Amino acid sequence: MSELPTTSSFQEQQLRAEPGANGQPPPTDLSAEVAKPGSAADEETILREKCELLGIEWLTQVPKADAETARLISPDLAVRLRIVPLRTEGKRLILAMLNPLDVASADEVATLVGKPVTRVGMNKKLFSELLREKYGTTAERIAESLAGDDSDSGNDVEHNFDAVEADDLHRMAEQPTLINLVNLLILEAIQSRTSDIHVEPFESELKVKYRIDGMLIDQPQPPKHLQAAIIGRIKIMSGMNIAERYVPQDGHIALRFEGRKVDIRVSTVPTLYGESVVMRILDKSQLPLDLVSLGMKEAHRDQMDRLIGKPHGMVLVTGPTGSGKTTTLYASLSKLYDPRKKIITIEDPVEYELTGINQIPVNPKRGLTFATGLRHILRQDPDVIFVGEIRDSETADIAIRSALTGHLIFSTLHTNDAISSIGRLIDMGVEPFLAASVLEGLLAQRLGRRICPHCREQRPIREDIAHRLRPEELEQFDGMEWLGAGCDECNKTGTYGRMGFFELVTINSSLRRAISDNKPVSELTNHLGPNFKTMREDGITKALEGTTTIDEVLRATQDAEDFMA
Repeated sequence: MSELPTTSSFQEQQLRAEPGANGQPPPTDLSAEVAKPGSAADEETILREKCELLGIEWLTQVPKADAETARLISPDLAVRLRIVPLRTEGKRLILAMLNPLDVASADEVATLVGKPVTRVGMNKKLFSELLREKYGTTAERIAESLAGDDSDSGNDVEHNFDAVEADDLHRMAEQPTLINLVNLLILEAIQSRTSDIHVEPFESELKVKYRIDGMLIDQPQPPKHLQAAIIGRIKIMSGMNIAERYVPQDGHIALRFEGRKVDIRVSTVPTLYGESVVMRILDKSQLPLDLVSLGMKEAHRDQMDRLIGKPHGMVLVTGPTGSGKTTTLYASLSKLYDPRKKIITIEDPVEYELTGINQIPVNPKRGLTFATGLRHILRQDPDVIFVGEIRDSETADIAIRSALTGHLIFSTLHTNDAISSIGRLIDMGVEPFLAASVLEGLLAQRLGRRICPHCREQRPIREDIAHRLRPEELEQFDGMEWLGAGCDECNKTGTYGRMGFFELVTINSSLRRAISDNKPVSELTNHLGPNFKTMREDGITKALEGTTTIDEVLRATQDAEDFMA
């Protein structure tokens, strides 16, 4: 395969991230599209009306694109300009554009191919499908073009990590086509709703994986001999020390993609065969900032509304890492926001910027921990405080005393279920009577994948699933379960997005007395009230409705008998 064209100087300026004045890379634009005010639906309606006034055709279904015509434009240029050549009619090129009013992009294509163009428009979803169909594996194609003959790569300087000097890494990482490869790995990840990109070095291969809806999915592997250059490029973009390869490092990349800001947290750790890199993509546009989108049932939402309406006290959200605790609290804070209230958060790190809310990033190197930050927050006259995580006894003590002095405190803990968070607080040294005085609500959650609504169907329950259900649970399904068959919308996976399974404990007078008396967790469960539902029960309800699968519920939650044990 012949080598693809390298990046133009304009594109390179748009895609490359160099450190700014504060040592962090400035936002880098991954697309030529400009952000516009208003909702996406409003913008599309306005764009369509303008196209109609100008006589520009607007397509309502994915058109067929001639393969030979599509090759007139390189994949990286098509991604940057958001265009796809469809066919030639006479001497004119029919050009599908995400923004048909972008005359500059149309002129650039006309100059490149030597033909006048006729612009046609379509909505974002259809255009993304067309672009993916014609240029969806651009990173793979560039990797193939860079592969070359690596049969002797075991003796090559790029493969011998101990021999690679920092100057060599800089040289390799600044090659234009290598820059394209790394940029497109990130771009394709954002387009496919990826939450984390994993770059994992092994003895004879370099693996790239995308975590989509909580599951790691293998991607086409770049050539092993490019390992040092790819990892070096990522480290340059994230402002890390490219010469240091034997200690863990953390970095940050700020990008502009389709007019919106995307932040990427980057972490590297040394392994036997080089540095392993994980890039967590924080895309605010993909953040569901309302409890309905998170999958919370109406009964739980009503209880949460009462909790966030309290004038003081403490509300805890619990669960393991990656269970969506912070997202739930962000949704609660967004609902709670009122210009008449001062809301301050202290987080490690600040994952998403919330309008009108003061957010403080933890910085242990400068002495700013949760405990020290919380002390100073109390001098800022806050009404509501969000502490990213209660990790130690000092933070727990200050948070408890803050709730006692008239503040509403939100925070997270790492426990397996809601009621266990009481024992966790007491283990940290919180007096039982103090915990009983300030606690108002305990929410535990897990995440499970949603069934794709476009291809869901009912099938007989599989035997390996049926024997894991309790008899009363199995009886509710009447022998049938909902599954996703797999379609183009969900990339043949049968699932699209994730939802929460919740259990919510509101502290009633009976439970408050039991906590104050330091009763064990096994006894506290007797005071939860008749309306309490475990995460397992909440998940089973959602599986019955066809929004998730039984298998996802069983994977993410524990049996009610185990809970009550």
